[in-house]
Amino acid sequence: MPDSNRQSDFACLAATSAAGAWIGGLADRFRTRRARVAVIGLGYAGLPLALALAEAGFATLGIDADPARLACLAAGETGMRHVAAPALQAALGAGRFEATAAWARLAEVDAILICVPTPLGPEGQPDLLAVEAAARSVAWHLHPGQLVVLESTTWPGTTREVVQPILEATGLRCGQDFFLAYSPEREDPGNPHFHTTGIPRVVGGADPNALHLAEALYGAVVDRVVPVGSLDAAEAVKLTENAFRAVNIALVNELKLCLGALGLDVWEVVAAAASKPFGYMPFWPGPGVGGHCIPVDPAYLAWRARAAGVPARFVELAGEINAAMPGHTVAALEAALRRRGRDIPGSRILVLGAAYKPNIEDVRESPALRLIELIEAKGGTAPYHDPLVPALPRLPEHPALAGRRSVPWAEAIRGCDAALIVTDHDGVDYAGLCAAVPLVVDTRNACARRGLRGPGIVKA
Repeated sequence: MPDSNRQSDFACLAATSAAGAWIGGLADRFRTRRARVAVIGLGYAGLPLALALAEAGFATLGIDADPARLACLAAGETGMRHVAAPALQAALGAGRFEATAAWARLAEVDAILICVPTPLGPEGQPDLLAVEAAARSVAWHLHPGQLVVLESTTWPGTTREVVQPILEATGLRCGQDFFLAYSPEREDPGNPHFHTTGIPRVVGGADPNALHLAEALYGAVVDRVVPVGSLDAAEAVKLTENAFRAVNIALVNELKLCLGALGLDVWEVVAAAASKPFGYMPFWPGPGVGGHCIPVDPAYLAWRARAAGVPARFVELAGEINAAMPGHTVAALEAALRRRGRDIPGSRILVLGAAYKPNIEDVRESPALRLIELIEAKGGTAPYHDPLVPALPRLPEHPALAGRRSVPWAEAIRGCDAALIVTDHDGVDYAGLCAAVPLVVDTRNACARRGLRGPGIVKA
């Protein structure tokens, strides 16, 4: 944190500054895109945001601590399939985007947007270490007249109770010398129908001036801004969205088990139910949930609710159901093998797809990784094939899988006792898979959607 001399300097600045001296000019610079903006964290949320800012005309500074990511960006490569390299190259070529590890550059900007990860700790509790570290780094370079926005998904109260005190330890006062807001990221990697600028942006401010500035900034980038009355309300919006999804996914996963026990096809039932033009929307079952949002965000809500003395029972139950799905999937695989006179021990089971959802390379929280571990714990071998994931990264939850490589297609389908479809990427030869492998256990209804049926194809 700043030393005593710097704190004294900040105190002097704070004493002579007033909110009115900054609001009008800063809002005008946002609206006219003359402001300089920094984005901290250039991952799945931060990089698309930074490029959208640059494309809108802002001079945009990206800050990231990963040297490999910075080198990739400097070479004009995004490292993410859903973020187009030409957009990055255009921003670099126009001089509107620069990526750096130099935190001191924060002193140059008018707005600082924090987009760092918020994972779960070892006991399933919120882990805000990255948010706290980013806030401390911002505090070192904070000066009067800046807007700071947290975008990381977190529990209601984080911006006010965690970030604000760190920033105010400089001697600057929130709402008087700097302005604080929250706006949850809403990226959906791999969804071709929605892009950063077309997704409405929810914003909440620590005070009306902060809200006004956040609306001016995001309004210069996205098509629609949705203001709410507080920081906490804005934080709750993202958790509500993903709790809704988690609960409905858990419901349809439970229906898959129930309907399957009755000899019914859950995909057929859900598709028919979706013909109702009101009061229903389809969710689809799977082998578990993945990505940073659905397995993590509802746990933040449940943690905060427990702290308030009001357990979020539906949310917690949904988490339990979804977390149990890899185990149910392995049980279905085991039963299908036994009907053919085999068992998992000694069998070679191809896991098709390592990413957590189709057509992206992201393996965070992917159920495929847990399925590999479960199969191998039972004595089987579980090579994987994923055209978008050539090698598995190092993940804290799956250290033994780090560096494992995708098996080439011809080798992958040769000599398998079964294949387990976990992620239904486009462009995969599912017909060739079904012809080459005696048993295909399909957790995504991928084969039926392509008209592939037969005694060797089992839905699970």
